[in-house]
Amino acid sequence: SFYALMWSMLLLFLAMLAEALLLAQLVNSYLQELETDEDLVPWLYMYYGTASRSLWTVFEFTFSGCWPGYCRRLVEEVSPIFAWVFAFYVTTVVFAMTRII
Repeated sequence: SFYALMWSMLLLFLAMLAEALLLAQLVNSYLQELETDEDLVPWLYMYYGTASRSLWTVFEFTFSGCWPGYCRRLVEEVSPIFAWVFAFYVTTVVFAMTRII
């Protein structure tokens, strides 16, 4: 029914928003701490620098299936902690919500 569709879309949006805000906060804390190369900082800002950029990135990797491209650089060049963040999101939202529900 229409109401079930609306509630499902709202739940998915809230999960994406929570992930986007978490990623934006974590990346910004690392940007302030790290003395990183000149190639990584623009990439981090372009994809995770603000809440709106991070939300668009989360929208892209939720529905396009290209989440490894957005995850790999964070895990390898910033912190391995991002592997846990992405693993939790991908297994709960990308797999469970979009494929099972």
